[in-house]
Amino acid sequence: MAKTWTILGLESSCDDTSAALLRMGAGTPPDVLALVTIGQDELHADFGGVVPEIAARAHAEKLDVCVSDALAAAGLNLSAVDGIAVTAGPGLIGGVISGVMCAKGLAVGTGKPFVGVNHLAGHALSPQLTEEVPFPYLMLLVSGGHCQFLIVHAPDRFTRLGGTIDDAPGEAFDKTARLLALPQPGGPQVEQTAQVGDPVRYAFPRPLLDRPGCDMSFSGLKTALLRTRDAVMAERGGLTRADRADLCAGFQAAMCDVLAEKTRRALAECTRRGVPVSALAVAGGVAANQSIRAALEGVAAEAETRFVAPPLRYCTDNAAMIAYAGGLLLMDGHRDGMDLSARPRWPLDRDSAPMLGSGKKGAKA
Repeated sequence: MAKTWTILGLESSCDDTSAALLRMGAGTPPDVLALVTIGQDELHADFGGVVPEIAARAHAEKLDVCVSDALAAAGLNLSAVDGIAVTAGPGLIGGVISGVMCAKGLAVGTGKPFVGVNHLAGHALSPQLTEEVPFPYLMLLVSGGHCQFLIVHAPDRFTRLGGTIDDAPGEAFDKTARLLALPQPGGPQVEQTAQVGDPVRYAFPRPLLDRPGCDMSFSGLKTALLRTRDAVMAERGGLTRADRADLCAGFQAAMCDVLAEKTRRALAECTRRGVPVSALAVAGGVAANQSIRAALEGVAAEAETRFVAPPLRYCTDNAAMIAYAGGLLLMDGHRDGMDLSARPRWPLDRDSAPMLGSGKKGAKA
């Protein structure tokens, strides 16, 4: 087995096509040699959200471009790659299939081993891309499609303490942006608009804070914003710029309060279970929100726990985290064959009951 591995990572689970080259080895910090990501914001702008068919076609067209550009940026060719890691789920199935088929083609053409990676594991392990964060640690994975508290025991072992029972925070941010006629992607737009708003002008609920545990719900918060917007429009005949800013600020404040309090409970649950976590980590696209980061950092300080958040480029969907997660599996001897299937659903915690139910395609979360 090579002492140092050069891993090619591929990510295509939603609307970012990404390839990365990463060098890693036992006892040495990972080194991201190149990261190339092509977004699709312009392709979906007129639809108010990601259109799966458009996303899948764009991935199929851009994956080879990303791989070629990443190799060029790293000054390498495919012969220098020791293994290939690809997101095999969960995600929009067309995009995931595009990535898996690209990885299979590269593996056949080069004779290199490859492995399918759980996209959520990539996020959960992403803090280790730039910092030494020993296992176990508590991870709040907060993104466009997912929100859950995980104890990260090892690269392939996770315990879920709780999560959202309906909308993920990123989904709620995007829907809020649509309700307020703000451009997509909604998260950054709501955050920017909230900066000049009054967070206490409108009273928004803090869902599930009256119930024990770490589960969350954001669907009611979104509905409360809709009703408040309608009431303001009925009274004023429309929304002013100040109205939009105050609505965004109130919504974001409620989101911060819920995530902060549930994080307190998750840290307390780790203590109750006798799990000495080394840090509170946060990752996922919504972790780029500075107000949410500040609230979580405050919770960590209260608990005298180290706070870790990856740089913003590693919070959103990216192939570097997939290369790292896959590299850990490859170095441990894991391999996948040509029968690897793309999975729209793929819970990290295999032992806990599904939070959102199951269907023919498996547990949702």
